Amino acid sequence: MAVYKENGGTWRVLYRYTDWTGERKQSTKRGFQTKRDALAWEREQQQKLTSDLDMTFASFIETYTNDLQSRLKENTWATKEYIINHKLLPYFAKRKICEITPKEVIAWQNEMLNYKDEKGNAYSPVYLKTLHNQLSAIFNHAVKYYNLRENPAAKVGNMGKSKNKEMEFWTKEEYLKFADVMMDRPVSFYAFEVLYWTGIRVGELLALTPADFDFEKSTLTISKSYQRLKGRDIITTPKTEKSNRTIKMPKFLCEEAKEYIHSLYKADPKERIFLFTKSYLHKEMTRGAKEAGVKRIRIHSIRHSAISLLIDMGFSALAIADRVGHESIDITYNYAHLFPSRQTEMADRLDNERGEY
Repeated sequence: MAVYKENGGTWRVLYRYTDWTGERKQSTKRGFQTKRDALAWEREQQQKLTSDLDMTFASFIETYTNDLQSRLKENTWATKEYIINHKLLPYFAKRKICEITPKEVIAWQNEMLNYKDEKGNAYSPVYLKTLHNQLSAIFNHAVKYYNLRENPAAKVGNMGKSKNKEMEFWTKEEYLKFADVMMDRPVSFYAFEVLYWTGIRVGELLALTPADFDFEKSTLTISKSYQRLKGRDIITTPKTEKSNRTIKMPKFLCEEAKEYIHSLYKADPKERIFLFTKSYLHKEMTRGAKEAGVKRIRIHSIRHSAISLLIDMGFSALAIADRVGHESIDITYNYAHLFPSRQTEMADRLDNERGEY
């Protein structure tokens, strides 16, 4: 590598490197205001090329991004990128990644734990855990692929928790009250009907097209998900492989869906039928809950409501998981408190198995 002064007074770095195919290449980085800045950048690049972890956290983030961004869904990377840029880099950017200590991670955790927004609200336990998981994932990547000695975030341990203490959901009676007041806006009514009676995710709902419905078989096929990112409509595969599924619709829902699609003017079989974003549903949720006199729950909690209804109807975790695109073990773990206890039945049957003695 070499540093040169440009005619305009700025500095540039000329550097050569070997890419992943083994081919030698040359590139130039311009626009440095001082020679010192150019030399610092040159040093960082040399450290990257030799996998020397004596680089700043900010510099390693560039490596982390290059390694992972193309492997992840755009919406997944967008979430990671936001956390990195707004919650991690402001604290660790200039620190050498190999010198970040558990003590510094604890100090960062305390900052996150003590955070309050303008309304005095703190981060939720679930969000706190997400923040720590992202920091730890970066250090794990450095340990696994770039010979960082240890992960200081793992040494400290997590903060927050994976699930909120109480799972919000509506009873069937509460949902029906809500649905009743939604009927004044058909597009909202039909959207919430599909969400509640099928248990699909919001992204799956917003990606639906007429071609996904088979009215002869009364089925709905889930094969994609919708996100609005940076002003663009993004269609991706569903959240997990298990999420690709075909759902049998009850007759009344089949008729409602048919009625709604027929109401759309010359609906293209491959075009989305719900042409709004999640924020619209949030506003409608607030309006409807207030008018119906029921508690306001999160949009995703309609999915919880659908699952709790199926549990109450006596369906098994495996059958429910197939319908909603979950793993059965997740249904068992996350909704265990809703399944009726069979402890007494188990004890009685074990008595019978043992017999008299």
